[in-house]
Amino acid sequence: MSDVTLGDTAYLQSERAPALPPPSATRGPLGWMRQNLFSSPGSTALTLLFAALVAWIVPGIVDFALLKAVWHGDSPLCRANPDGACWPFIAEKFNYLRYGAYPIDQRWRVDVVEVVGAVLISWLLWTGAPRRNVAAVLFFLAYPVLAFFLLRGAAWLGLPVIDTSLWGGVLITLLMSVVGIVFSLPLGVLLALGRRSDMPMVKAACITFIEFVRGVPFIIVLFMANFMLPLFVPDWLTPDRLLRPLIGTMMFAAAYMAEIVRAGLQAMPKGQYEGAHALGLGYWPTMRLVVLPQALTTVIPGIVSTFIGLFKDTTLVAIVGIADFLRTVESARLDPNWAGPSISPTGYLFAAIFYWVFCFGMSRYSLATEHRLNRGRKH
Repeated sequence: MSDVTLGDTAYLQSERAPALPPPSATRGPLGWMRQNLFSSPGSTALTLLFAALVAWIVPGIVDFALLKAVWHGDSPLCRANPDGACWPFIAEKFNYLRYGAYPIDQRWRVDVVEVVGAVLISWLLWTGAPRRNVAAVLFFLAYPVLAFFLLRGAAWLGLPVIDTSLWGGVLITLLMSVVGIVFSLPLGVLLALGRRSDMPMVKAACITFIEFVRGVPFIIVLFMANFMLPLFVPDWLTPDRLLRPLIGTMMFAAAYMAEIVRAGLQAMPKGQYEGAHALGLGYWPTMRLVVLPQALTTVIPGIVSTFIGLFKDTTLVAIVGIADFLRTVESARLDPNWAGPSISPTGYLFAAIFYWVFCFGMSRYSLATEHRLNRGRKH
């Protein structure tokens, strides 16, 4: 409490005045719009420009994909409706888009691999899940073995061998993406550490690899892996036709990942290294327990951006004869039984939705992870 004296009269404040709410213009949706969309003349101009762009593009997409689309029927109905999407075409070709030419009676093996993989990935990514270390062991050690024998087959298991030339569709896209993402990050970390190494030979080898791979297009890396890799190994060790682009994809992604990780390592204050050394930690414990966790947290946006780019770049494996998801879409739209003016736009629209869902999901998860990790560092 406080008292105020005016002349001969004394006033005693018996209770604290209630705090006034902030102005209505700074609260709620209106306040958010003022702060994020119309905070300056430049921001206002960009907001209006993008609003006009959305108003120009979105109605046409909605008309084609929903309002004027054919939802039930067959090819003649789609040919009679050139202004709308032909979703019965997607329904008819859906299994081919998922499995490629994988034998119909063996597609349950693909389903098992995808379901088990989805469960393990969800277990790993759910921060509140119990025993995530068990999920990591299962995903990185047991799951690859299970996936290989189920997809490839083995006579001693009673599963017929399915040649990789019959694999295709979503199966190939997910396989290329998951393998590339899982192996490119640890390999990129090793390359980044090697580039910063004090051993001249290790440093030179890592720099040569990183700069060479980053200096050529991804298509060249795929061609080299597909046609030149068999020249360096005996015939009995020649990699499978699917394994070659997998190796090329891992090499390409690892080179870019190495530079992102190196940026995170260079951003670490010198005091972190000195503090670890003062505790008696050696090089590898310092990196594993102190430096790398903080460095990787710093460059999460760059890591996820590389993962998203890798997921989309898997479409380029079609150049070396691998029938990925986009390649199966292109093959399906050439079916003469479904010839029509809206078939190709429908196929590509479905492919765009497929890639957007996965890329948007990765982006949102990385954003949530970044906020969670930064929460403890706020003062």
